[in-house]
Amino acid sequence: MTLDWNNLGFDYIKTPFRYISMWKDGQWDDGKLTEDNVLHLHEGSAALHYGQQCFEGLKAYRCKDGSINLFRVDENAKRMNRSAKRLLMAEVPEEKFIQAVEEVVKANEAFVPPYGSGGTLYIRPLLIGVGQGIGVHPAPEYLFTVFCMPVGAYFKGGLVPTNFIVSDYDRAAPQGTGAIKVGGNYAASLLPGEEAKERSFSDCIYLDPATHTKIEEVGSANFFGITKDDRFVTPLSPSILPSITKYSLLYLAEHNLGLEAAEEDVYLDSLDQYKEAGACGTAAVISPIGGIQTQDEFHVFYSETEVGPVTQKLYDELTGIQFGDLPDPADWIRNITV
Repeated sequence: MTLDWNNLGFDYIKTPFRYISMWKDGQWDDGKLTEDNVLHLHEGSAALHYGQQCFEGLKAYRCKDGSINLFRVDENAKRMNRSAKRLLMAEVPEEKFIQAVEEVVKANEAFVPPYGSGGTLYIRPLLIGVGQGIGVHPAPEYLFTVFCMPVGAYFKGGLVPTNFIVSDYDRAAPQGTGAIKVGGNYAASLLPGEEAKERSFSDCIYLDPATHTKIEEVGSANFFGITKDDRFVTPLSPSILPSITKYSLLYLAEHNLGLEAAEEDVYLDSLDQYKEAGACGTAAVISPIGGIQTQDEFHVFYSETEVGPVTQKLYDELTGIQFGDLPDPADWIRNITV
């Protein structure tokens, strides 16, 4: 397969190997690599009928010396298990999760985009309830798989500002599953996301489901803003997915940029307090927000065409660490030599 490394999209590309492991009778098997990219499920699998499934997303980064970095993979393992606990699924031991990810990256090393291309290897761990059943109860068996593919920027155009619109739909219910990474949250976002794109916006902004006065998430990414007095702010809510990228940016804003950093309410009627804004997540990395369309007005932050200086600095710091060009600040990097 010949790939144009400099012009990758964010699409499925079959790579040679993926990892698969089964949980049955109270324990996981040893797991193995396989070339089969089709999952074989019982028709009564709980994942198909009742949504008993969760997933993760992380990336592998090619460094200048040819080695490969994984970024905070232990946090992905922990977050998957928080999701599994909420859905009464078998948890995947952290060491098993990390080993599976490393095996998949090494087996598909030729598909890790070269340093400087802007591409990465996107890795998708997936945990699903399978086995014979039809009642509303936890599955008798679980399947854990990890596959990967080379990707480019999640939003077309890379690090350029795009515009978003506030949605009337709720992403998640109070005390629901908004804080875990389950497919149902994303399925519910397809319609509002499509409606936003039909109106020429990149995606929609979801407000808190209880009062519809505070920003919670930006499509499938977390929101952040830079206030006019140089504070890095990201929303605080029990129904927001705890983004590993967001918490990394909170750390970098405080320790590397010297900003005050906080999780707190971001009220829709107070957008004029922010001089820059963005969406962040593993897939999106950082996507600068040019403006937000509310019911009453279109609010522009730094610019609709240029990236704000603080947002640019945060992006440079984060990607510099991920690609091995800047020092690892807090044992975030797991380096793989191939």
